[in-house]
Amino acid sequence: MALPKRRHSNSRTGKRRAHDALTIPGYIVCPNCHEMKLPHRACPNCGYYRGRQVVKKEAE
Repeated sequence: MALPKRRHSNSRTGKRRAHDALTIPGYIVCPNCHEMKLPHRACPNCGYYRGRQVVKKEAE
């Protein structure tokens, strides 16, 4: 099993971790019901995607 001969410096560790930050997902407004939804996905509120209903929602 290989082991490092010397410890990694803080700057080297920070460079590796520079891309590990979490990002907030970009939401868009549904053109049908005007609720916030993730892009390229059917609206969880109304079930529409690209102008047509793809998920049947039960009447409440």
